[in-house]
Amino acid sequence: MVLAAGRGERMRPLTDALPKPLAKVGGRALIAWHLAALARAEIRDVVINLSWLGGQLRDALGDGRDFGVRISWSDEGPVPLETGGGIFRALPLLGSKPFLVVNADIWTDIDFGRLQLQPPAHAHLVLTANPPHHPRGDFGLDGDRVVNRESERLTYSGVGVYSPEFFAGCSAGRFPLRPLLNRAIASGSLTGEVHRGQWCDVGTAERLASLSAQLGALE
Repeated sequence: MVLAAGRGERMRPLTDALPKPLAKVGGRALIAWHLAALARAEIRDVVINLSWLGGQLRDALGDGRDFGVRISWSDEGPVPLETGGGIFRALPLLGSKPFLVVNADIWTDIDFGRLQLQPPAHAHLVLTANPPHHPRGDFGLDGDRVVNRESERLTYSGVGVYSPEFFAGCSAGRFPLRPLLNRAIASGSLTGEVHRGQWCDVGTAERLASLSAQLGALE
């Protein structure tokens, strides 16, 4: 699942007329980078959630065949359901087995094809070194177990593998993911790993411009 429903408030005014996943870096839309990486990893069935300017995403991506994937759409209506609510709404499209979730507003060289969820874990997160705009990070890592602590923390990359069981007890509606992650930490059912390669949270116009310059220099 690629999470693409957000409003992109921090990237206004660009996102007043363009959904953030269609912002271009290195000559193509952010979300197109993800679709290409998923296709390379032989992950063909992709669910994308929609809200703000969702029609533009549908028009740009269609059924996914031009990107080597098959897209199913999860339309959340005019108000996005946040990360937790958005994934929960899409569960009927995602099936009964563990599934990959990727934030559309990141850029990374994470190899999606090698990520796995090992029972009895209910979710597995990819963590990265803390970027300058998020110096305190999100979680600690004790071996392969994600933990809550106040020091030696890493940042959640926006890439993870989740089982449907992770969302047990949830109800339809708008809700964040963090309380569910904390619940999994408390039960010892959240694992993680560190990605040492390239990763960027493209959350502001400034970071978008910086990444574009970086990728342009590599061309």
